[in-house]
Amino acid sequence: MYGAGKVWNTSQGAGVTVAVVDSGVDANHPDLTGQVLEGKDFSGGGDPHKDTEGHGTAMASLIAAHGHGVNASSGVMGLAPKAKILPVRVELGGNKPVTAEVASGIRYAVDQGASVINLSLGDENSYPGSRVAKAIEYAQEHDAVVVAATGNDSGTVSYPAALPGVVAVSGVDQSLKFWSDSNTGDVTVAAPGVDLAQADPTTKSGYSVASGTSGSAAYVSAIVALLRSKYPDLTAGQIINRLIKSASFLNNTGKTAPDKELGYGIARPGSALTMDIPKGPKEGPLAQASPSTSAQSGSASGNESSSQAAKKKSKSSSSGLLIAGVAGAVIIIAILFAVIRSRRNRGNGGNGPGGGTPPHGTGYPPQPPMGYQQPYPNTPPNQGYPTPPGQAPQQPNPYAQQPPYQGQ
Repeated sequence: MYGAGKVWNTSQGAGVTVAVVDSGVDANHPDLTGQVLEGKDFSGGGDPHKDTEGHGTAMASLIAAHGHGVNASSGVMGLAPKAKILPVRVELGGNKPVTAEVASGIRYAVDQGASVINLSLGDENSYPGSRVAKAIEYAQEHDAVVVAATGNDSGTVSYPAALPGVVAVSGVDQSLKFWSDSNTGDVTVAAPGVDLAQADPTTKSGYSVASGTSGSAAYVSAIVALLRSKYPDLTAGQIINRLIKSASFLNNTGKTAPDKELGYGIARPGSALTMDIPKGPKEGPLAQASPSTSAQSGSASGNESSSQAAKKKSKSSSSGLLIAGVAGAVIIIAILFAVIRSRRNRGNGGNGPGGGTPPHGTGYPPQPPMGYQQPYPNTPPNQGYPTPPGQAPQQPNPYAQQPPYQGQ
């Protein structure tokens, strides 16, 4: 869907480090070998390459997986296959990230030279003035682009995505329509978030299919990596400007930017890389946290409970890693928008809780790539994902499995 071949003729993300602040990244997964840096474990486990939840590895694969086998014909491909992944492991804390660990992890990532920081998580304690908010300000001061998922419970954009200057990413389905479980509000851009095939070290096959704005954020982090590789002279703000100016409301008529569901539109890597877009101010188009606001909220946040913090912004109560779940079986289709190389299922992963969902065909019909050089923000609806297979319902537990696809 993204026209990856054409995109990769321009950039593959070489020379860019993307920090994945998450549940760890399995560096031994065949699609990620050589892509994962040493990283650091802030959870106390001591090994950032250990991922018992599978979520961090999944996000890393959407960003920078390279497939495996002859000519990388098996497994999954990330959208920026030559970017490096810096794993920053944090404790889930009952499916909720530990705020202090996330804050320390962000600062560590910046100090290690990560120019893109992926936060496919939600934390109600990451309100303005919090430790996470100040760590994100630190990242922005050091020219890093921070990308975060908006949330999956049809509420308002969750923290830290709602913080100033953060690229808040919502999800769209295969028809390029807003995913109904995605949160709304101060959205920056949207990206694919439904039925994403991804690496998963917790399943027998090593792969799963899942839905959530976690994956949407990972795709946008990959696009930012492509941009940072091609335009190393641009500031973080100017990279965000290019991301926004090249987005489009593909297949979504009657929308005006910024839209509460899609923000400035669906992120398009090919257009972002090739369009003639002025650099713009170094600060970029997104509002930044002012020192006075930060100082005031910081002074009040020390003794503030999470319930008091919630009053600062009407938002979803959903926290934790923002993915609707992972499935237990490899999908044997060519999901073009996921930049997937077709892969035969050599294992029998079995059904996850709740039983299986029958497949809708053996693959997606061919579609033209996301266009290059198309007008912003409205583009004629001549592109889109193919008809979506059945969407599994969201699970209350962010890691609860969704019904896997069975067979071909």
